[in-house]
Amino acid sequence: MSPITIFSPEEKKEIARLYKEIKSLSGNSLHEGDYSKIKKIITEATENNSIERDVFGLNPVVFDMQTAIIVAKEIGLMRPGILSIMLHKLVKSGFLPVEKVKELFGEDVSNIIRGLIRISELYSKNPTIESENFRDLLLSFAEDMRVVLIMIADRVNLMRQIKDAENDDARREVSNEAAYLYAPLAHKLGLYKLKSELEDLSLKYLEHDAYYHIKEKLNATKSARDKYIADFIGPIEEKLKAAGLKFHMKGRTKSIHSIYQKMKKQKTTFEGVYDLFAIRVILESEPQKEKPDCWMVYSIVTDMYQPNPKRLRDWLSVPKSNGYESLHITVLGPQKKWVEVQIRTERMDEIAERGLAAHWRYKGVKSEAGLDDWLNSIRRALENTDSREMMDQFKMDLYEDEVFVFTPKGDLYKLAKGATVLDFAYHIHTRVGDRCVGAKINGKSVPIREKLSSGDQVEILTSNVQKPKRDWLNVVVTSRAKAKIRQSLKELEASQNVFARETLERKFKNRKVEMEEAVMAKLVKKMGYKVIGDFYNDIVNDVIDINDILDNYIELQKAEHGELDTAPAQTAQNFELRDEDIRTHANSDVLVISDNLKGVDFSLAKCCNPIYGDDIFGFVTVSGGFKIHKCNCTNAPELYRRFGYRIVKAKWAGKGGSQYQSTLHIVGNDDIGIVNNITSIIMKEPNCTLRTISIDSNDGMFGGTLTVMVDDNRKLEQLIKKLKTVKGVLNITRN
Repeated sequence: MSPITIFSPEEKKEIARLYKEIKSLSGNSLHEGDYSKIKKIITEATENNSIERDVFGLNPVVFDMQTAIIVAKEIGLMRPGILSIMLHKLVKSGFLPVEKVKELFGEDVSNIIRGLIRISELYSKNPTIESENFRDLLLSFAEDMRVVLIMIADRVNLMRQIKDAENDDARREVSNEAAYLYAPLAHKLGLYKLKSELEDLSLKYLEHDAYYHIKEKLNATKSARDKYIADFIGPIEEKLKAAGLKFHMKGRTKSIHSIYQKMKKQKTTFEGVYDLFAIRVILESEPQKEKPDCWMVYSIVTDMYQPNPKRLRDWLSVPKSNGYESLHITVLGPQKKWVEVQIRTERMDEIAERGLAAHWRYKGVKSEAGLDDWLNSIRRALENTDSREMMDQFKMDLYEDEVFVFTPKGDLYKLAKGATVLDFAYHIHTRVGDRCVGAKINGKSVPIREKLSSGDQVEILTSNVQKPKRDWLNVVVTSRAKAKIRQSLKELEASQNVFARETLERKFKNRKVEMEEAVMAKLVKKMGYKVIGDFYNDIVNDVIDINDILDNYIELQKAEHGELDTAPAQTAQNFELRDEDIRTHANSDVLVISDNLKGVDFSLAKCCNPIYGDDIFGFVTVSGGFKIHKCNCTNAPELYRRFGYRIVKAKWAGKGGSQYQSTLHIVGNDDIGIVNNITSIIMKEPNCTLRTISIDSNDGMFGGTLTVMVDDNRKLEQLIKKLKTVKGVLNITRN
């Protein structure tokens, strides 16, 4: 294509008009010389035949200037956004190096262009929305959220320009993407005006007959609708003026797409959709009087017309996460028709139409700097989504509502609908999530998988001995919590592997045995481990003894080198441990267990969960600390038989002071209310806290596990006796 024909006379006039509008919208954000530099670059690119029309025949220079106006006017992006849009296609074509852009216009502009080009490269591979490449596309969003905003504006502009396009297949493709991705994304960011336009245009191109059927019906009923709105508004206007309020009112007809969705959902005709329009009351209020004024309007309207309490939507007290603020009520108007009334201020209305970009300007921010908080919050949300489940989670997050919960101090948090106690714990902090053992919701103890409801007051319960578990991934629903759990599991496994490896190497060094990786790999496989991490994990948890590993290694190493000792080994087959040996072991020193014990590292064994008052003994771990077991622990005989030299006597200090965790297994008949009866007894018991409860029922029977915190074994025995009195409970055993 020659440089003469790339711009038609009409397009040249349009470019001049668009430039004036961009200059007016951008204010002082463009630097002196920006326009002359761009004009020079475009002129050189034209002479070099580096500017080509797209698949719809659209002129890229004109198109990009139109897009730049949308991002400036509708979203609020200024210099970096405008320049990036104007230059990114020339960088993509290879005509303009991105380093040159950085030199001429700054790093901010060049970074946005890099993000736009990456997306263009993915689209050049013709991916479908569900493809693997699309996952990478979404991941690129996290680098600079302005790329997302430009993408939305670009798609809005494209949908506007292709109304007369002859390439119907290409038009349907971009329309499907607009409906599936860009409209929900615009909604999530609070860009409701752009979202509504994308939905209507998509319907127009994808469902031509349905679109024009609704449009014709709206046109045919416009006069009757306008008259009804005037009759409805008239009395309200008089009352509002009498109250001294400054305002204006307007009737807003629902979008064609919204009406179409209602017709499909309700399986009705156009005439069956009763709420075709909404009345909007927009107040001129000072910031400190916004809420009182809105509620005054609410009072006046509901005094005149009967409200439907089930249709009240209060986004004044708790705005949506995208910044939307408004008060929605539905009242019974003349002719017994339900009418939606939206009450908001001018500031709220601009945010509703133009998104959070308007919010920052109301704070007095005249540049893009004020957008950083908003952009960073969206970036964090996308960065915390695990890449392997990005698409599914992204779709869920777009469409799911939110729940609002409070801490005991009154702090408000927003989470996705369906979020659990564990989601909330990780929302607060990773360490809180990692140590979460349950919560108290409105004063009632609940397990980590309990779902949250709006208005709940939630107190997270933690324990220093708690660690994240892999099955927690099935408990949480938010992408943020899933990513944090995976990261914590990786860190926990890595630290355990390093500790186990160092312990193993130190033991080999003490025995003056050289560790050969090939022999060790064979030993690990011979011991039945498919993953080396599982081998190291069992070392840390004392499942296998390092001395046994070393002995087996030496034997295998000799066999590998042909030096195997054939002398018969002694056996302990006939050795029998007497019960009294557990209590009267040869070690005469006694370890006294107390919260104030210093200089000694000890922990309570999870296999038997000893509590104050139990008969106990200590087991020396490979790290030099102690594991405290009950004397009647099921593992005790094996520990004495194999590792008698590592057993020490132990006893509790004179009096308790802490609470201890104990697990109870309970079975019985599945009677109505039995779980409430059990939890009620525990809640009434002094100095007793229910941490977790898990109950399963089958064929009229139930079985479950309770985790409680008690002072000592005496209190635990009292609790067990009381629980056994519950009707239906057949047996309770302690772990």
